[in-house]
Amino acid sequence: MADRPLTLMAVHAHPDDEATSTGGVLAQYAAEGIRTVLVTCTDGGCGDGPGGVKPGDPGHDPAAVASMRRQELEASCEVLKISDLEMLDYADSGMMGWPSNDAPGSFWQTPVEEGAARLAELMRHYRPDVVVTYDENGFYGHPDHIQANRITMAALEMTDLTPKVYWTTMPRSGMQRFGEIMREFHPDMPEPDPAEAAAMAEIGLPDDEITTWVDTTAFSGQKFDSLAAHASQGENIFFLKMGKERFGELMGTETFVRVQDATGAPVPEKDLFAGLR
Repeated sequence: MADRPLTLMAVHAHPDDEATSTGGVLAQYAAEGIRTVLVTCTDGGCGDGPGGVKPGDPGHDPAAVASMRRQELEASCEVLKISDLEMLDYADSGMMGWPSNDAPGSFWQTPVEEGAARLAELMRHYRPDVVVTYDENGFYGHPDHIQANRITMAALEMTDLTPKVYWTTMPRSGMQRFGEIMREFHPDMPEPDPAEAAAMAEIGLPDDEITTWVDTTAFSGQKFDSLAAHASQGENIFFLKMGKERFGELMGTETFVRVQDATGAPVPEKDLFAGLR
């Protein structure tokens, strides 16, 4: 290992995903001299267009949106000091149930073996010591997040690498706090219907099931700025309205479940590289 730097590879679905769940660790480990590799699987073409125009609405141009979002992604990588950006450039599949799920060339329609083979080549090139992606449900059921998990786990099986592997998650206590802050900023927000509330209650994990808590508060300003780089995406505006201080309070700790490990480092742990340095 002496002839190469320690390396973190984060496999994300869309431009801006790198900021929300891993912006803190990417910035922190880059500052520590660790090589940070971001793999973004889709082009983000199902995101908001200029002026907030939504997919399927008149004037929404997926190719133009993808081009705009690539520029935003590159700006985010500069903020987070990401060493290497790799884009697989599959077409964004949109939310579960959208017609774009079935579009030829969409990430959701791509055979897992095909995506995994491309990712495995990147893994062999960068030889990551730590790999981060989503859980099997893509955290909240997004098809591209689910597919990112599938190709990541399949790619690892195609290589001889034995990195520590983590899935992003949120503690249920943090999800509750997030809901409280949402209501604080939007007091007129209607209460979710029972089915929606039940689904929300299943997102994340009980606190005692989370293996890894990384305090990235010192880098929450960079995380905020990386999210701000994705200014075209309306769903980010809520976080940005908080201001950096409140944002850091809510988003300053990033949490993970360790699903593969050859170091024997005890859990819970505070460092993705515990046992490696």
